[in-house]
Amino acid sequence: MTTDTATQSPRLFARWFPLGTTRYYVFLAAIAVLVLGPLGGITASYMNFSLGFFVGGQVLAGILGSTITYFYGPEGKHGANYMQTAAASVASMAAMGVLIQAMVWLGLEEPPVWKLILYFLSVGMFGVGVGMIFTPLLVDRLQLTYPSGLAVANILRALTDVRLLKRSVGQLATGIGLGTVLPLVMERVAQSEGAAAKAAEVAGQKYEPGLVGKLLSLELSVSTVGAGIILGARVTVPAIVYAVVWDSLMPWLRDEGWLGAKEPFRKFAFLVALGTIMGAAVVDIALILKQAVQRLRKASEEAPPTAAPGEEWKRTNTSRLLLWLAFWGGMLVFVSVGLLDVSLGWVLLALVLSFAMMLVNGISFGITDSNPISSAFVVSVVLMALVGLKAPIEGLIAASIVFVVTAIGGDMQQDRSTGWRLGTNRTHQFRYQVIGVFLGAVLSVYMAKLFMTAYPELKIDGGGSGQWQSAMTLKIAGAVRSITQPKAFQIPAMLVGFAIGLVTEIVRKVVKQNERYRAWVKSRVGFGFDFVFDCFLVPSPYASSFAGFVGFSTSAWFAAGGSVSSFVNWWTKRNAPPPKEGEALPEDMSTTSLLGGGLIAGDSIAALGTGIVGLLSLKKG
Repeated sequence: MTTDTATQSPRLFARWFPLGTTRYYVFLAAIAVLVLGPLGGITASYMNFSLGFFVGGQVLAGILGSTITYFYGPEGKHGANYMQTAAASVASMAAMGVLIQAMVWLGLEEPPVWKLILYFLSVGMFGVGVGMIFTPLLVDRLQLTYPSGLAVANILRALTDVRLLKRSVGQLATGIGLGTVLPLVMERVAQSEGAAAKAAEVAGQKYEPGLVGKLLSLELSVSTVGAGIILGARVTVPAIVYAVVWDSLMPWLRDEGWLGAKEPFRKFAFLVALGTIMGAAVVDIALILKQAVQRLRKASEEAPPTAAPGEEWKRTNTSRLLLWLAFWGGMLVFVSVGLLDVSLGWVLLALVLSFAMMLVNGISFGITDSNPISSAFVVSVVLMALVGLKAPIEGLIAASIVFVVTAIGGDMQQDRSTGWRLGTNRTHQFRYQVIGVFLGAVLSVYMAKLFMTAYPELKIDGGGSGQWQSAMTLKIAGAVRSITQPKAFQIPAMLVGFAIGLVTEIVRKVVKQNERYRAWVKSRVGFGFDFVFDCFLVPSPYASSFAGFVGFSTSAWFAAGGSVSSFVNWWTKRNAPPPKEGEALPEDMSTTSLLGGGLIAGDSIAALGTGIVGLLSLKKG
């Protein structure tokens, strides 16, 4: 059947690269490395520098990859899955460049480029092995949902629906086009406004900016709006609510000496926000572990799963996997100890913590679709400090091992859940993830260098202004400082945040899991109350804490995008006729989600182009 499918599509790729041949796999790798990987890597790197979180790009890569493999028929879904696996790994690794930014903020000596690349490569490859070793437990035995992995599987299953493909690609192209053009136009207007203001100052006149100039003064960021559009109001509105609270507290914080005269509230608020995330995570992790134990008990009563005939795609070579872990674990020790001067004890502790945190984060990712990699970093620093950590550089590099492993290992589980639903060959997926990690390790260093050279404000301790919020870097640097350079108010602030997150998440769990409440929210009044509950009364600590890591305007645009998205989705659902059987789309393929993803991708491309031009100008100067 496979041969027939390829023969029926003699045009384009199926004729030149027959399905299942070496040329076919090389062709897929080339598309992933030359197109999808760099797009995902640029986007993730830019988002982490800009906002402090990043989108792995599985949906985007899956849709674009499916346009390549469409002509192979239904079997093309596996090829698209291989490409999105590589692209997601590139994105996650490229986003790790914020660790280099954290070194700059902490005033640490930055290692040479080749050492950094070797470090990221070693820890990334080790993370691939750690993720793979947990796949039989998390994906096959526990059969966790991994919502994003399910969404990608649904998208790839839609390969045979040309109407769906054309519509999805069109929406993404619209978002990418707007996301690319708008920032460039705003950059040009900003230059014109600046020149006009300077001319007016020279002439002794007062300058009144135009409408676009006023928008620029509000620090409009296309990617921030796009991220809000993807997430919706229940996640984004709490950010502006708490931003208003923090803004009103600024005079008091300054009077207490906890905030400088010209410092933004996030210089203090991030400590509380960090504690809030940890408090909520304790509740979630406890529940996740409880569910895992229940699943394991249930699974132990059943016959262990075996690879049935026709399921050879599940098989992995355990001996080779252990050799992989041993080799890259040894490389990581060599690079960290021999080249980066980190004590052997901290590296070994980080390796042990990597396995523990990968298990916890993998379960969290599978159930909640949240991979709290920053929490893994903070927990690692705290545990190391408890046993004598003193040097900031050792804490940063050692805890970064856990940070990167949980990011790459989480991608591994999500991609394997997609492959599990599609029946994709697991060994081939492993190889494509390795390709992605290799490219991402290089991009992570060079993207960090490019952005920080072209935009010097990224080197400013605490973050720049406007689009460069660097909230992830603020968390990382703040966690290291709170242990190695403690101030009197730091630990109490984190404990207050911890208590807020703990209590808030317990209340939310009790309310949300109540059967009568869950039935009531299906009514119109109940739905309205639940919306107010999530946005204003008892918002998720993960959502509200975002305000502590970014500026006020970022929270405002973030909430604006989410509010518009939720309204459009609600209105569409209310007025659109019910879909016929087989026509319903996964949520990740809604118009707003695709448009938001396109805006982020386009904004990152525009920023990259501007950064390259700026970098070339700096070199010429």
